[in-house]
Amino acid sequence: MPLAPANQSQLIRSSQKDEYYQTFLRNNANEAFQTLAGSKRWLDWRREIELLSDLAYYGLTTFTGYQTLGEEYVNIVQVDPTKSRIPSRTRRGLFVLCHSFFPYLLDKVLVCLENELGCEQDGGRGARQRQAASWLWSLESWLRGRMRRAVALLSEPQRRACLPAVFVFHQGLTLLHRLHVALFYISGSFYHLSKRAAGISYLRVMGLNGDDGTIRSSYRLLGAVSLLQLLITVCLQLNNFRQKQRARQEWKLYRNLSPQRTQSSGLRAASCMLCLEERRHATSTPCGHLFCWECITEWCNTKAECPLCREKFQPHRLVYLRNYS
Repeated sequence: MPLAPANQSQLIRSSQKDEYYQTFLRNNANEAFQTLAGSKRWLDWRREIELLSDLAYYGLTTFTGYQTLGEEYVNIVQVDPTKSRIPSRTRRGLFVLCHSFFPYLLDKVLVCLENELGCEQDGGRGARQRQAASWLWSLESWLRGRMRRAVALLSEPQRRACLPAVFVFHQGLTLLHRLHVALFYISGSFYHLSKRAAGISYLRVMGLNGDDGTIRSSYRLLGAVSLLQLLITVCLQLNNFRQKQRARQEWKLYRNLSPQRTQSSGLRAASCMLCLEERRHATSTPCGHLFCWECITEWCNTKAECPLCREKFQPHRLVYLRNYS
């Protein structure tokens, strides 16, 4: 029976079926561990249990040379870049690591790095010690120790620059995934980044269907729309970034100005509710509350909301009152 490249709909249905059985396996493993070890230990080790469940699923199927349940459901088989033989054990092992273990490890590293940078800026030594104690024998405790030593080597300006860099990296990963999915809709291969990294594609064990060309054409249209949406998203994020940079430049321009003081000696100077001192360079939020420019911009770096009424807003909507007295 001739083999033909699997189309987009078959790859998506196969992935959805695999995710269904992975979720089923995760839920049962979580329930068993929670029953045996208790809720507290389960909360500490939940991510590791899910990782072991995924490794078990792909280890018993892909790594050992069998079809996954999703691949069997749509009758497709894995092939290497030659399209003539199944992937080697090395390729299959690389796929399992990239698909299951690498996202888990990357998420742990980024969370630990973000927490350590936040602790350095907030001075939260007590919280850090409590977190380290709760993860005494876990991978996270080891990563926290490594990140703590690495962050300690950075200067204060470098630490301030690293925290937004971690956020940008998070956003970049999301955009990369969306770009990869859009390219999959157009090309019809490599639904997962892990399969692209391992060079694993699919052939279907059936003859060509009459509607195969229609299916591929409709997914190409969906891919073009996805690329357009991604381009608009990137443009909006770049615009927000430029507005934030402009706000920082305005702060650098005006922060060395003398403090604004009231001219009436008999009246008490207005104070900032964040620093509780005389308000410097009064700045208004969209809801009308006034703060120091430095105080409210620093606040918005962590929470884009008014400290008083909790109304959410974008940082670029702050209004610096140049002639306010």
